[in-house]
Amino acid sequence: MAEEQTELEERIIIKDQHTKEIDLVNRDPKHINEDVVKVDFEDVIAEPVGTYSFDGVWKTSYTTFTVSKYWCYRLLSAVLGIPLAVVWGFLFALISFCHIWAVVPCIKSYLIEIQCVSRIYSLCIHTFCDPLFEALSKICGNIRVALRKEI
Repeated sequence: MAEEQTELEERIIIKDQHTKEIDLVNRDPKHINEDVVKVDFEDVIAEPVGTYSFDGVWKTSYTTFTVSKYWCYRLLSAVLGIPLAVVWGFLFALISFCHIWAVVPCIKSYLIEIQCVSRIYSLCIHTFCDPLFEALSKICGNIRVALRKEI
């Protein structure tokens, strides 16, 4: 009985990962479009003082702009939302696949190979350059500089 309960809990956990519920009220919980698409009528159309249209035209323009923006967005999202979601899902799956199966293994391989090259390089530096610079330091070590200020 305990095994069946554990198996049921595992199935629920696996199902929850793929079918988690989304928030239909707050559709931008991480605020990624906070400063991008907030375009209202006042942001696009404005009449300066002294050049006002008729009040009825202004009200109708506001209503037309707001309603057309609302319904055009809904129509475009209904027609193109699901195909673009498939495209973006495929793209991010491809990026994840390449990162997991190509990028990380290449970097790990490079780090392993560069470690060997690093040891050889270090050996060459210590073999050839250390004696040279040690000799130069002994030659130049006895140089004394005296600065005098004459008035």
